[in-house]
Amino acid sequence: MDIRINSYIPITNVEGVGTRFAIWVQGCSLHCKGCANSHMWDKEGGTTYDTKDFIELIKQYKDRVEGITWLGGEPLEQIEAVTEISKAVQEIGLSVILFTGYEYSALKDNKDFQELIKYVDILIDGRYEQDKTDYSRAWVGSSNQNYYFLTDRYNQKVITECKNKIEVRISPDNKVVMTGMGDFKALAELVR
Repeated sequence: MDIRINSYIPITNVEGVGTRFAIWVQGCSLHCKGCANSHMWDKEGGTTYDTKDFIELIKQYKDRVEGITWLGGEPLEQIEAVTEISKAVQEIGLSVILFTGYEYSALKDNKDFQELIKYVDILIDGRYEQDKTDYSRAWVGSSNQNYYFLTDRYNQKVITECKNKIEVRISPDNKVVMTGMGDFKALAELVR
């Protein structure tokens, strides 16, 4: 099976609990106004990976990360591939955090979604809503987004213990790449 990925960072400290392997999937039909990742909307963009190869890539980092984080794009628009990788990651003892613009309440009876969340520790749902921008809570950009703790691995305490942070990296092609959660516009003004 294939998965289309925009980018990934094998080791990051800003995309969830602890050190994580962050994966931004390619493709999103939600098109939230003010989305920071609109370059990930096109389903034809990014790079195609075989899921088994991508699992092997993650395994190379299993002793250096606590888990993976799915971001996007929209992970649920490639739900079968995301499920396969999430299951494999859980089997090697890593945790899974999944962000989706869809609402849990609308998905909870969907068979494919039910299969996926067997392998998800924290689900964060809800579209980014520009008029509800709020950086006061860990990892989310707007006040309408919700946290669901689906296993005993984590609880509400991680939300208060984790603070929003931004990592700044220089890519191999000399581009400045910022990841994490916070006021990117204010940061960009500071570095002008």
